Amino acid sequence: MKAVMQDRYGSADTLVFGETDAPVPAVDEVLVRVHAASVNAYDWHLMHGDPKIARLVFGLAKPRARIRGRDFAGRVEAVGSGVTGFKPGDEVYGEADGAFAEFVCAKDGMLGPKPANLTFEQAAAIPLAGNTALIGLRDVAGVRHGQSVLVNGASGGVGTFAVQLAKVYGAEVTAVCGTRNVDLVRSLGADHVIDYKREDFTRGGRRYDVVLDLVGNHSLAGFRRALTPTGTLVLSGGGVYEGGSVFGPMGLFFKRRPAALFSRQRLLELPAKQSRANLAALRELAESGKIAPVVERTYPLSEAAEAIRYVVVEHARAKVVVTV
Repeated sequence: MKAVMQDRYGSADTLVFGETDAPVPAVDEVLVRVHAASVNAYDWHLMHGDPKIARLVFGLAKPRARIRGRDFAGRVEAVGSGVTGFKPGDEVYGEADGAFAEFVCAKDGMLGPKPANLTFEQAAAIPLAGNTALIGLRDVAGVRHGQSVLVNGASGGVGTFAVQLAKVYGAEVTAVCGTRNVDLVRSLGADHVIDYKREDFTRGGRRYDVVLDLVGNHSLAGFRRALTPTGTLVLSGGGVYEGGSVFGPMGLFFKRRPAALFSRQRLLELPAKQSRANLAALRELAESGKIAPVVERTYPLSEAAEAIRYVVVEHARAKVVVTV
């Protein structure tokens, strides 16, 4: 099969488009013929091995997962002997390492039926980013009707879903983004928009019940200034690539832990917990029209390296999708 592979950490130039063996599903896995996959911050973090401390998980000398890509949409090709919920021909979406390829194997608990009203390209934009926003706002922050929520990095993949979900939960939403994306986040339902090039929300006068940080571009003290005395900060650690670092946005995580012991404010981290239940919740929200993926660009599989380069260098708005 054709796939986008990597045998050493580095820039998009280390990615190779070529032939490799197709995966074979294990007992609890589903083999999916990929129709589309999307680019996430996860991809460039793994590609660069950045921050370096993450190599303890990614692989010390080179990525353990050789094929790039994480979330996908496609059709079931085959199922393992222990899988009962899917059959060949089913349209599905989900998460698994190795999605920038013609075929990918995913655990049966990591995928679900594709939203019926979306194309494969639109559906592929949801799993990782939508799940991150869902967990951050619903599970970690516990956003309630009437609360004020600020999303830092509102025009990115996770941010565009976070703005929409916060509105679903009845919050008053302030979106932080760059000048060129102001109209985009307004169209997604943001009540207020802060252009970070003109205003620093951590030094403004307003305080928020919840701050969802998807960039890591302020100090912990700065984020706390933007919270009410009992507000909630949720750190995601997405960040932007600035040439390599040891800790990157994860440095905020280390500072959060001791500070949280002595604060009335809730200072929390956003865990990555994929599940079929969350994919079902996102599918229901998409099919009811309450959330909609925003796809800025699409690239063919052979140009996946350029797709990742665009996300890193140009700071893409919303989602970039690779078609197979």
